[in-house]
Amino acid sequence: MENQELIKQVTEKAEKWLTPAYDAETQAEVKRMLENEDKTELIEAFYKDLEFGTGGLRGIMGVGSNRMNIYTVGAATQGLSNYLKKNFKDLPQISVVVGHDCRNNSRLFAETSANIFSANGIKVYLFDDMRPTPEMSFAIRHLGCQSGIILTASHNPKEYNGYKAYWDDGAQMIAPHDKNTIAEVNKIRNASEIKFKGNKELIEIIGKEIDEQYINDLTKISLSPESIARHHDMKIVYTPIHGTGVTVIPPTLKAFGFTNIIHVPEQDVVSGDFPTVVSPNPEEPAALALAVEKAKETDAELVLASDPDADRVGIACKDDK
Repeated sequence: MENQELIKQVTEKAEKWLTPAYDAETQAEVKRMLENEDKTELIEAFYKDLEFGTGGLRGIMGVGSNRMNIYTVGAATQGLSNYLKKNFKDLPQISVVVGHDCRNNSRLFAETSANIFSANGIKVYLFDDMRPTPEMSFAIRHLGCQSGIILTASHNPKEYNGYKAYWDDGAQMIAPHDKNTIAEVNKIRNASEIKFKGNKELIEIIGKEIDEQYINDLTKISLSPESIARHHDMKIVYTPIHGTGVTVIPPTLKAFGFTNIIHVPEQDVVSGDFPTVVSPNPEEPAALALAVEKAKETDAELVLASDPDADRVGIACKDDK
């Protein structure tokens, strides 16, 4: 009986996704799930809403209220827009930075979010391509923005995506802004309440100029430029594990003065499918296996590996063996 009640609830919820507020592809997928005799997929997709927490959203990609898609991302962005407009109502122009990593659908979700912010009268600085999360944080402060988001599921497996929200200090939101944003996001009950139609005049594409400024500012905070000068030719194997670190980390190491960076070519390939690893988590030895192999081959001193959004690093050092 309990199972029948759950099926009834998810069916009613799914049927609300068959309205014109949702695109034809989404409606077709919902219909397929509703017509399937096995209701497992329907239940998993609709038994709850993907929760916007203090760290933002994170979930498996797909159709449904419990999945990462343009509607759950859209509700998060609409809720954040509503809160920004309340909190900064005296500002002549509210602005945000939007970034994304290498994951499947990350660019789509980033562009969708940029359109929603701009439709709400908020100025958007949208990165031209994937960038590390720390660079998005830097851009918020550098450009004097009130908030920023990045589309990433960090080091989760390839089926996942996520949405991290940041405040004007470049850090993830804390009290009271996290709870207040969550309250606004929870008020969005239907796709018809989301302003998807963007205002191109309020979207500015950013890229190389922010990279250069970011790298330049990073080199100013080196703890020991003298040590780098002494060991500049130390062999360092670096892998982005198919992620966004490939855009900024090698040029940053070069800017610091390191002259012997060795790549893992098959992992320089940008891919949301992470073809050479089970999980792109640089804290797991398996994710560093190819880089360690390359280090042994080249007699390198150090291995560096960054996760898909390059805000986490795994390191391996050569020992006496």
